[in-house]
Amino acid sequence: MRNEAVAEIGGRRVILMDSISLIGEGDAGAVIVCGSHGGAISGAFAALHPPSLVVFNDAGGGKAGAGRASIAMLDARGIACATVSHMTARIGDAEDAWLNGTISAVGKAAEKAGVRTGQSVRQAAEALAPKR
Repeated sequence: MRNEAVAEIGGRRVILMDSISLIGEGDAGAVIVCGSHGGAISGAFAALHPPSLVVFNDAGGGKAGAGRASIAMLDARGIACATVSHMTARIGDAEDAWLNGTISAVGKAAEKAGVRTGQSVRQAAEALAPKR
């Protein structure tokens, strides 16, 4: 299962995790791109070691928006969160999200940082870089 840093943008590591359950203390403050769905349990894992931004797969929305439930949960904690469309990236494949994912939903904290729907995941990560 993938858990590797692939870039540094604006002084933050970009880490690909096929499962958010792999998050650890050393990942706090990083940009996490994961293959996990954006359900509540995924948000709970991300909150353990708060990243600067975490991107999940929307899993097609799910029943009652369950595939994006982590967005509101993490927003309440001031953690930037977004999802990629399941039509642009495979669920469980962080590399596919990084290379091909398009942002489908954005929380308020992520939006405040400049993350927008329709962006690539790289563009979302770049939005968090300090402006010069």
